[in-house]
Amino acid sequence: MKTPIVLTIISEDHPGIVNTVSEVLYKHDGTWTESSMATLAGQFAGILLASVASDKADACIEELQALRDQGIHVIAHASRDKPAPAIETREYALDLVGNDRRGIVHDITAILARFDVNVHDLETVVESVAMGGGEVFKARAKLTIPLNVDIEALEAELEDMANELMVDIRLEH
Repeated sequence: MKTPIVLTIISEDHPGIVNTVSEVLYKHDGTWTESSMATLAGQFAGILLASVASDKADACIEELQALRDQGIHVIAHASRDKPAPAIETREYALDLVGNDRRGIVHDITAILARFDVNVHDLETVVESVAMGGGEVFKARAKLTIPLNVDIEALEAELEDMANELMVDIRLEH
């Protein structure tokens, strides 16, 4: 039987981080399932889903956490519980573009939370505007929205917030 383990990894960026983590997983007969990794402000940041034999999961987690002695900080969570029964949902994508300002993510996600919308993936970037000298904030999110949610009401609240923030926002099914 396999145990899924979700890892978050933070370290000063340098060559060999991914290899070091993969060596520990390999040593414990683990498999690398899914990941997303990036370098942000000189720091390596990653999230990873691995699968490890259940009888080796605790030892694997312990060894991964011991990597802090090498400057690699790993938080590991083994998922031993069965997932909760899923409610019926619809998949949507949300795109947002506008002048960068404090609170954009907070304001939009507050609306999503009120409607019980789950944010599965969120990618954001701030880019410099060549001619205007300002910065543009861009976000793309994958959402799951329960079937009982009034999509028109959600869209109306998002549109009101977009007008207030002076951003363009699009919700697509």
